[in-house]
Amino acid sequence: MGTGPDEKSAQVDISYPPETEAFRTEVRAFLAETLPPDWNGIGALGEEAAWAFARDWRRLLAERRHLSLTWPERYGGRGLTKLHQVVLMEELALAGVPFGLPQDTFGVKMLANTLLRWGTDEQKAHFLPRILSGEDTWCQGYSEPDAGSDLASLRTRAVRDGEEWVIDGQKVWTSGAHHSDWIFVLARTNPDAPRHRGISFLLVPLDQPGVEVRPFRMMSGQLHFNEVFFQGARTRADLVVGGVDNGWTVAQSLLGVERGEEAATNPILFKAEVERLVELARLYGKDQDPVIRQRIAWCWSKVEIMRYLGYRILTGWLKGAEPGPESSIAKLYWSEYHNKVTDLAMDIMGLHGQVPLGRPPLRTYRTDDPGAANSSASWSTTYLIARSGTIYAGTSQVQRNILAEKVLGLPREPRAAAG
Repeated sequence: MGTGPDEKSAQVDISYPPETEAFRTEVRAFLAETLPPDWNGIGALGEEAAWAFARDWRRLLAERRHLSLTWPERYGGRGLTKLHQVVLMEELALAGVPFGLPQDTFGVKMLANTLLRWGTDEQKAHFLPRILSGEDTWCQGYSEPDAGSDLASLRTRAVRDGEEWVIDGQKVWTSGAHHSDWIFVLARTNPDAPRHRGISFLLVPLDQPGVEVRPFRMMSGQLHFNEVFFQGARTRADLVVGGVDNGWTVAQSLLGVERGEEAATNPILFKAEVERLVELARLYGKDQDPVIRQRIAWCWSKVEIMRYLGYRILTGWLKGAEPGPESSIAKLYWSEYHNKVTDLAMDIMGLHGQVPLGRPPLRTYRTDDPGAANSSASWSTTYLIARSGTIYAGTSQVQRNILAEKVLGLPREPRAAAG
């Protein structure tokens, strides 16, 4: 990909260099070789078949080193670039296949890249092979009851006791903790330091007496999130990543990995969703309604804008830039947009949307899986999921505050009002 906006021409080069286009050809050949001829996307499978496919597919991706594409070869990777990773993610999204299993978001995508940047040689040698094989599954311990978008207010604490850390506190909205072996936790290790400087990034085993995981069911009926309670939980002293009291910096770099890849894949997934929306309008005889047509056109134009915004963010990420205000623009943009597009789906279905028929989405994240049927269960559940998009990973209000302060130069919101 080009180097991004030129200060004189204000143009963006969105081409990919020959070596990554050659890799794209390799990925497409791999997909053509391994997927059945009638493949329409994992969403077209039944629930049991989809999970069985995902497990087998995850194993195949690991064997081909696609899960570890950018890792050094000594840790089981191919040593390729972040742009190769972007190309892989684009092609998987276009083919309607997942990048591993749901918890690989936390292990393969987030933690592995964090360890490669911040981990000790011992941490890399021990954890990376186990992440790649799937022997260890991971979840993320960030949010707390009183520290969500304002994460620096977290109260979970870790106190050194000889060769261990003793952890007390509570995490909430922890995705997949009931299926995980380990959790990476942000905990306060220096209560006397400024809010962002006394936090450490700890690796904690979940299977121990001092940890309790409590799943809770969402209004959609799905079981995905958990509360995690630490009462005298312990982890080894050497399982701090990036140094003691440096956890905030480590966490910010982890966020960069997530949002860099999303910049490339979000427009692909949302475009496919708009195409499903067009079919939904035809299915319900609303495709000639001028108001519906105008609203669909609005959705299409917003996805195109999202694509070019994604290129801008992606260019910075490929240059090694940490997440900046552009990430807040993207998060605010896609989450607010997704409320509008699912509003439209419910309006198209009318009263039929109140009766969820068919299979709901298998995942509780963004769009339904590619190939999913245009059922009322699919759209009504996605409608509910979309509401959470303006809350998790920083609420829309927090994103607007960031943009106001960092981009527009407006005064900071008073702390009393922020609470």
